Amino acid sequence: METVSAYFGCLVFDDRVMKANLSAKVYHSLKKTIDEGAELDITVANAVADAMKEWAVAHGATHYTHWFQPLTGVTAEKHDSFISPSPDGGVIMEFSGKELIKGEPDASSFPSGGLRATFEARGYTAWDPTSYAFIKDKTLCIPTAFCAYGGEALDKKTPLLRSMAALNKQALRILRLFGNQDVKCVRTSVGPEQEYFLVDEEMYDQRRDLRFTGRTLFGATPPKGQEMDDHYFGAIKPRVAAYMADLNEELWKLGVLAKTEHNEVAPAQHELAPIYSTTNIATDHNQLTMEMMQKVARRHGLVCLLHEKPFAGVNGSGKHNNWSMATDTGVNLLSPGETPYENAQFLLFLVAVIKAVDDYQDLLRISVATAGNDHRLGANEAPPAVVSIFLGEELAAILEAIETDTPYDAKEKTTMKLGVDVLPKFSRDTTDRNRTSPFAFTGNKFEFRMLGSSNSISCANIMLNAAVAESLRQFADQLEAASDFESALHDLIKTTVREHKNIMFNGNGYDDAWIKEATEVRGLLNYRTTADCLPHLLDEKNVKMLTSHKVFTEAELESRLDITLDNYAKSVIIEANTMVDMAKKQILPAVTEYAASLASSASVKKELCPSAACSYETKLVAKLSMIGDMIADKTAELESAIVSVRAIEDITEKANAVRDSLLVKMGELRTPADEAEGLVAEEFWPYPTYGDLLFGVK
Repeated sequence: METVSAYFGCLVFDDRVMKANLSAKVYHSLKKTIDEGAELDITVANAVADAMKEWAVAHGATHYTHWFQPLTGVTAEKHDSFISPSPDGGVIMEFSGKELIKGEPDASSFPSGGLRATFEARGYTAWDPTSYAFIKDKTLCIPTAFCAYGGEALDKKTPLLRSMAALNKQALRILRLFGNQDVKCVRTSVGPEQEYFLVDEEMYDQRRDLRFTGRTLFGATPPKGQEMDDHYFGAIKPRVAAYMADLNEELWKLGVLAKTEHNEVAPAQHELAPIYSTTNIATDHNQLTMEMMQKVARRHGLVCLLHEKPFAGVNGSGKHNNWSMATDTGVNLLSPGETPYENAQFLLFLVAVIKAVDDYQDLLRISVATAGNDHRLGANEAPPAVVSIFLGEELAAILEAIETDTPYDAKEKTTMKLGVDVLPKFSRDTTDRNRTSPFAFTGNKFEFRMLGSSNSISCANIMLNAAVAESLRQFADQLEAASDFESALHDLIKTTVREHKNIMFNGNGYDDAWIKEATEVRGLLNYRTTADCLPHLLDEKNVKMLTSHKVFTEAELESRLDITLDNYAKSVIIEANTMVDMAKKQILPAVTEYAASLASSASVKKELCPSAACSYETKLVAKLSMIGDMIADKTAELESAIVSVRAIEDITEKANAVRDSLLVKMGELRTPADEAEGLVAEEFWPYPTYGDLLFGVK
């Protein structure tokens, strides 16, 4: 049996393959482009393209595609074969540097938020050499950025790369102030933990809500849910274990560092976590992971659900974004050091993140805003919509000592004067983890827990990178102008802690008292829904910051707002239409048929026993008749609400109507429908129940 190390990355045109297939001159030129952003020479591109084609064809590839991430939230690809006609009537396999560097897919049918008119079709894909090409389904996939004819970003990769460049620029300024001249690059790295549900494929196919929307829109509470906590980290069922083994093999072939797998809290819920990668590569890998999760599941007669809240009453699925900063020399900038200067540097980068999260808490909330995630945030191990930072007791005490110029009470009293007296050594993981915190420090990284399971991680990391870059820019401006660096550094950290300590909270994020304190006392933001938070994308401070670091243009920000609000409205309207469809064609007929059967039984019973006029059947028929009428009434009200919402032209107004009217009407319809499910005999109910779905995989 072939070992994992033997086949890991076998479908990736990675550094090992490049070394083996490129000349030393071409290899070093390409590495300079990848590592330092040097311009790519066309002769080098031609050599790389030829080697890439030969390698891909040897591995069975017949086509190539520029693999990109448009604003749909999923990936896109247009396949072209390697074949070109030869003079003798046959074909030859060709692939040029020009084809590697640039593609031209139709841009008119992708969301653009007004950046493109429908009749303006031209768009361009541009090779991202920092992310390795790979083979999928006999196609060479070349990771690319996607932009419009005028250069506007139409994807999620381009702003992500821009945000990484912005943070790198400002972080290098800070490191130079500490005398570090060796570092050439600072990169952010991410390890996104991916939660998901697995349900039986046959049952899935019988649920219109799952097929059309990815979540259940109806469903009574089953006799057992997650109350016993017996699924979490429990023994993995054989069918699921076989799926996980198959998934791992597929991901490892693609160079995805899938590391950890386990059962999650809810029945039928699981998690996969990778080893950390550079943010750009981690984003590409997470998109591949989600695709492979769904593809491999079908091989096992399963369906992988990536919706944030596929089932009411049990845990939803998130994607914990573990984020850190590191130099190209291997130093994690969020790790405590051994010397006064190292600790001072660590604390400066730490408070830069704290300041960034406080200043741009709205952007972080916006970055995870979707219709699905609105159902998840605030309960069942998902953080609340209020953004706060968990640091743990030791770090919080150190920052408090710095703020107040008082001794830090460790084994020995130590005065917090940075760069002069030695800071106390504090080890990693000296505090418990806070599962209710949206943004928690976990030793040498921050865990941003608000992302939904179906989200691209690019959105959150764009905002996080940019916000931290802005903090570092302000710090660098101040310190570069200081006459006494050590004093200025101490004062800067002290002032930053004092001004941003309101964002720090180590307690229970689910506590209603905390939400009240956060909003009423500390002045933190509480945007409960997508419609609440998204318009703030265009707040002056946000536009100024994101455009000044060249992460977005103002037009690109306006387009993102339009697209995201439109997606929110469309998603909920599709759900509402599905509810109407199921109520009319499945639920009401089932209620009517069962009531008729009961009425027939009651009639027979009455003939046999005239005194049984108020039999069980008669009472249940009356109750079902009343519930059926309520379902019919609420269905009609929901239909009317859909028509009203659809007629609204202004996208912000439409999103507000979805939040205030449509979702309310959907909830009102679900209540009697779920009650009916609990009364109708199993053989009459038209689709699998929660109990079937959550416990149906053996």
